[in-house]
Amino acid sequence: MAHILIADDDELVAEMASDILIDAGHACGWVTNGEDAWALMQQRRPDLLLLDQDMPGISGVSLLRKLRGSAKFYDLPVIMFTAMQGEIDESRAIYAGAQDYVRKPFTPLMLTSRIERAIMKLGGSHLDLKTRVARDAGFLENTIRLERRPV
Repeated sequence: MAHILIADDDELVAEMASDILIDAGHACGWVTNGEDAWALMQQRRPDLLLLDQDMPGISGVSLLRKLRGSAKFYDLPVIMFTAMQGEIDESRAIYAGAQDYVRKPFTPLMLTSRIERAIMKLGGSHLDLKTRVARDAGFLENTIRLERRPV
């Protein structure tokens, strides 16, 4: 079970996607704009964000860029969720850091399979950016070895 947040200004679509994901066994909620999504994520980090690309106020791509520039959300899995059909829009979303792109209208099977695929790619738990950089640079591993060395 994953905790999924949907940000979509079309309440009918958001509610329908939420119902599908809840029926698939996930905890799911939705908001209707990027500002509310950002505020809600400050309180509780979701496991995945399903993000409408074209919303009033802060757009989905703008919110995605904000997430990728954040130490707290740099690695949050995001699937763009939109009625836009152009390849340029899809490329823009992937370039900004989305893991996948779901076009509306969608089928329940397509939505749940994309969500499941993104969740499977999570691999492990979230590391804050400072710890991740230290680990990737080899400093964390060296620190752990030094702590385990017999005296």
